[in-house]
Amino acid sequence: MTRTHVEAEITSQPSTWREAAALLPSVAGLLPRRGERVAVVGCGTSWFMAMAYAGLREAAGQGETDAFTASEFPTARAYDRVVAITRSGTTTEVLRLLAAVDAPTVAITGVPQEQVKDVADEIIGLPFADEESVVQTRFATTTLALLRAHLGDDVEGFAGDAERALAADITPHLSAGQISFVGQGWTIGLAHEAALKTREAAQFWAEAYPAMDYRHGPVAIAEPGREVWSFGAAPDGLAEQVAATGAGFVSNDLDPLAQLVLAQRVAVGLALARDLDPDRPRHLTRAVELPD
Repeated sequence: MTRTHVEAEITSQPSTWREAAALLPSVAGLLPRRGERVAVVGCGTSWFMAMAYAGLREAAGQGETDAFTASEFPTARAYDRVVAITRSGTTTEVLRLLAAVDAPTVAITGVPQEQVKDVADEIIGLPFADEESVVQTRFATTTLALLRAHLGDDVEGFAGDAERALAADITPHLSAGQISFVGQGWTIGLAHEAALKTREAAQFWAEAYPAMDYRHGPVAIAEPGREVWSFGAAPDGLAEQVAATGAGFVSNDLDPLAQLVLAQRVAVGLALARDLDPDRPRHLTRAVELPD
């Protein structure tokens, strides 16, 4: 039985991804065009989705694409378009940035009637993916599903993989003492997001690294009872190196976005095992809104 909002929101993701794909024809003209120099911004989870999209867009040959947390945007740098991701539509750093940049802007938000509509040139609303939980899951992944669809990715394929992730047994992961998530290319953003989810929801320490860079120091903490979790294919030899430490190496053939669904479930499972409320993590609010 579903006990929390976030569990229901995680479960709904294949459906919201398909709904986003169906929305694409009506919003495609607002999204970056081939050849444009684009910046994608967000805060927290939204920043990690920006990182993933930037990696995908460049790899697809669509044009130079940078990702920034909104507070660190290089305002002296010229872009053809700025894409902002903001679930609430009220995040202070995002609103300030959109009001300040000269480039055309589009905001993807779960609450299109909020303040973001007053500072972005264009709005793409995903209210069907908005959430009750403070912890973001489906809004972030649905935004990335929409952006992947715009790049030509097969949403139905990775939505099917997400259904497999929802049916998978997460019990073995709940005994891990620590998890390091790793990725390559666009999946580095997903690795960062998976680590954030476990920290937010479960007060459980997790880290994230580019998979190749994991060997340059972080592998020193690998030991029996800990896990190294690879989003997508791992570099040659990494699984064997991790196995030699005694740590578990986690990899599967799911689409990396579906792997994130599995990691979300683990984060919530860890929280519930610790008798925590993953909907309302300590010290966190749905949006960061700062005084003027």
